[in-house]
Amino acid sequence: METLYPFKFTPIYKDKIWGGQKIKTILNQNFGKLPNCGESWLLSGVENEATVVSNGLMAGNELNELVEVFMGDLVGDDIYDLYGDQFPLLIKILDSNDWLSVQVHPDDALALKRKIGNGKSEMWYVMQADANAELISGVNKEMNVGALFETIENGNLKDVLNFEKVKQGDVFDIPAGRIHALGPGCLIAEIQQTSDTTYRIYDWNRIDQSGMKRELHCDEAQEAIDLTPHKHYKTHYKPQLDKTVPLIVSEHFTTNFLEFEHDILKNYSEIDSFVILFCTEGNFTLDWQTGTLDIRSGECVLIPNVIEEVKLLPKQKSKLLEVYIIPQMQP
Repeated sequence: METLYPFKFTPIYKDKIWGGQKIKTILNQNFGKLPNCGESWLLSGVENEATVVSNGLMAGNELNELVEVFMGDLVGDDIYDLYGDQFPLLIKILDSNDWLSVQVHPDDALALKRKIGNGKSEMWYVMQADANAELISGVNKEMNVGALFETIENGNLKDVLNFEKVKQGDVFDIPAGRIHALGPGCLIAEIQQTSDTTYRIYDWNRIDQSGMKRELHCDEAQEAIDLTPHKHYKTHYKPQLDKTVPLIVSEHFTTNFLEFEHDILKNYSEIDSFVILFCTEGNFTLDWQTGTLDIRSGECVLIPNVIEEVKLLPKQKSKLLEVYIIPQMQP
């Protein structure tokens, strides 16, 4: 059997009515002839849309094919037992040049009930934001689902949503059930469960190129929505140069933040999981026992479970998200 090594993947680009050009202009990714690229899927195990390895001897293999062949050696034994041959996380970049629909995602229990795979909890890290850019996360008052949909019918939904001004480095946890939407001017790193299920509840009365409004999913959304109001929706953390800082710890994924300008040694022997390193700024070289790999802003690398130690060698001050799953946190 071939020796596993850190994998890069060819991104999958998505044309979106709300998308822009930053994935090209800021991150230097070539999304071809798409008029507006809203999403770059860096690492995906979504059925029929799995990303393909772009480096090394296994170039050309889809991600889920690797999981099927290498099982626990790639993802960790407990993770393989839980998720089988489908890779459990989806890693994206989002570029919003206009408002996304106001939407919500089902949790695992509802997804199981509806036989649609996994639920969809996610998180956002703001890679870049224009002046006065904002997003929606949650609601600003207590209400029930009936009252929420009444505000939609009356055209007053904006009055009950929680709007947040955003800047580079901001982090938002978006658990399944929370209403959310990105506003114009946001370039976002998104970590989420492997799912492509979205329930739109409002789309700003937008008309597409065919002169049609996009489909809403209000009936499907009602059972999915969690209207618990929170005092704070933004995740507060304090970066420490050359030190790993936790951002989100949940049963679905753990995400840490690292800003570094000196060489960093990482030992993952205590984690029974793959590790994803997502470079959000700068560039660095990943060094392991049998090779090296350059990673630049807007790229991610998948480190197999069997690789226990790597070095991160920055070419300039760099920032990254470190993502893995802690299996024992699963219910």
